Amino acid sequence: MTAAPKFTVALVQMRMGADPEANFASANARIREAARAGAQIVCLPELFRTQYFCQREELLLFDLSEEIPGPSTAKLAEVAREAGVAVVASLFERRAPGLYHNTAVTLNSDGKIAGIYRKMHIPDDPLYYEKYYFAPGDLGFQAVDTAAGRVGTLVCWDQWYPEAARLTVLKGAELLFYPTAIGWHPAEKDEFGAAQFDAWRTIQRAHAIANGVYVAAVNRVGLEHGDVLGNRAAGPGLEFWGGSFLADPFGRIVAKAGHSDEEIVLGEVDRGLIEEIRRNWPFLRDRRVDAYAPITQRFIDAAHPESKDRK
Repeated sequence: MTAAPKFTVALVQMRMGADPEANFASANARIREAARAGAQIVCLPELFRTQYFCQREELLLFDLSEEIPGPSTAKLAEVAREAGVAVVASLFERRAPGLYHNTAVTLNSDGKIAGIYRKMHIPDDPLYYEKYYFAPGDLGFQAVDTAAGRVGTLVCWDQWYPEAARLTVLKGAELLFYPTAIGWHPAEKDEFGAAQFDAWRTIQRAHAIANGVYVAAVNRVGLEHGDVLGNRAAGPGLEFWGGSFLADPFGRIVAKAGHSDEEIVLGEVDRGLIEEIRRNWPFLRDRRVDAYAPITQRFIDAAHPESKDRK
C-alpha cells in the first residue's frame, strides 16, 4: 500500500497535577479529542503521568515506575485502538530491580507497541536530577513505522544533540518527536528566560533543517514542585514554559502553542515537502561519511592527539 502524501500530528501540551490517575485521564481525553480533530499520531509530554518528580532525589519515588509492557501501555493501547490513532508516550520504566529508564513508547493505531526508545542523554542539573533515577538508554536511535508514517522519538535532553537527530533520520524517520519537560527556574526567568527558550527552539529547528525532516517538540505547562506520593520538592519549583511546536524541513514553525495554556497543537507532515527540500538542500548526499570517524571520541586534544578516549 502506497503511503498517503500527508499525515496529521497532534502535540498535547498539558498541565500535570498531583494525582497520576487524573493526569492519565486528562491525557486520554486529549488523545480522543485530537483524533476527532483529524490527528493520526498524537504525542504526549515527557513523563506525563506525574508532576516532574526529578526536582529531588528520593528513594520512594522509584515506586512510580512500571514495567513495559505494563498498566500504562495497556491503557494507552485501549485508547489508541478506540480512537484509531498512533500514540507516543514517555513513561518511567522499571526494567529490573534497581534499573530504571526514561522510556518513550510508540503504539500503533491498532494498540500494538511499534517500538520503545530509552532516553540516551540523561541530565544532572539543579532541579533536573535525572541521573539519580534513570540509566542511559541502550537500545540506540530508532525509527518505527506507524499507520500514518515513519517516526523517530527522542526525549527532552536528547534534543540538544545533533548526533541523535542525525542517526534517527538515517533510520528513515520522516518526523522527530521530542516529548519534553523543560522550564524556567523562577529566579532566572527575567534575566535568562527569553534567551533560554529561543535557544531551545533554535536547536530543534536546526535539526529540522540539517536533516530535511519535520520536528515536533511537546512540552508541559505550569508551575510544579514535584507534588507526588503526598510530598513535594523544597524550593520555588519549576515553571514549565510550554511552547510546543511543529517545524517543517525548512525550519519554519508550522504550528505552535503558548507558554501557559493547555493546548492541542495540530500540524501536517507533507512527504512531498521533505522530498523537495532535500533535493534543493542535499545535505544527506554531501555528507563526508569517510571523514567522520573522530566524532566517536569525547574530545580531540591538540596537545595529545594520540588520545583515543571513547568513553
